[in-house]
Amino acid sequence: MSKFKFKKISILKFIFTLIMFFIISKTYTQEKTINKTVVENFDIQRYLGTWYEIARYDHYFERDLVGVTATYSFKDNGKLKVINRGYEKTLDGKISEAIGKAKTPNKDVPSQLRVSFFWFFYADYFVLELDENYQWAIVGSKSDKYLWILSRKPQISKKQYQQLLDLIIKRGYKSELLLKVEQKII
Repeated sequence: MSKFKFKKISILKFIFTLIMFFIISKTYTQEKTINKTVVENFDIQRYLGTWYEIARYDHYFERDLVGVTATYSFKDNGKLKVINRGYEKTLDGKISEAIGKAKTPNKDVPSQLRVSFFWFFYADYFVLELDENYQWAIVGSKSDKYLWILSRKPQISKKQYQQLLDLIIKRGYKSELLLKVEQKII
């Protein structure tokens, strides 16, 4: 009888411990909700041109690239063309370039684009924050794993960078995951 009682108590302790483990782990791993609302009154014509990548979340398709730019223009057929260009490891490194296309799936939300650099595989491109004069932008996607700070100039002031970090943090993103992108000084 004592063996049965011991097993019963041990099983109850185990179940209790397991439940507590799940409750605690859920509490500590529960991600903050990210605000992914996009800007209103987005004018794609004003967004065209070259943007310098100031900071980004790390991801394989841009790993080790510096001096990264994204240039947006219209093709003759009216579709949006995207050229992403950067240098491998140093500003004197080999140029890496990807030419893609973009579209606006919902004309009512033009700041929510879809971009493709390979065949018909598209990724989200959400303009989350945008300077009223189109001098800087914060771009994300449906996923919390993608985030960029873009500027019309290759450098921004420390004060401006902090203001953009504050906007990112307010939205729920982890600013400590951002990698600053080295840019040429002009």
